[in-house]
Amino acid sequence: MNDWMLIGGMALLTFMPRYLPLGLAGRVHIAPWLQRALTFVPVAVLTAIVAQTALYRHGALDLTWHNHRATAALCAAVAAHFSKSMFVTVIVGLATFALLGFLA
Repeated sequence: MNDWMLIGGMALLTFMPRYLPLGLAGRVHIAPWLQRALTFVPVAVLTAIVAQTALYRHGALDLTWHNHRATAALCAAVAAHFSKSMFVTVIVGLATFALLGFLA
């Protein structure tokens, strides 16, 4: 296989997943149950990223109170549940993390 075929194949594999949703927009109808299910994808992805960042330290699961990221994430989750405000959630999480870092 020569280099140009490899470059062309990589370009095609990179371009197609980005073009297909735009090219097929309006022509393909998605079932209502699938549309409802897809609304949870951003929340699930963000939760996976935050959970991995908060709970894993040095390649291992760290569920101790010495893990400031996990404690701040827990406080932010409680604030999010009660306030329903993104601003309050972020402020509580950052303030908790900063305070725990200062006290440690």
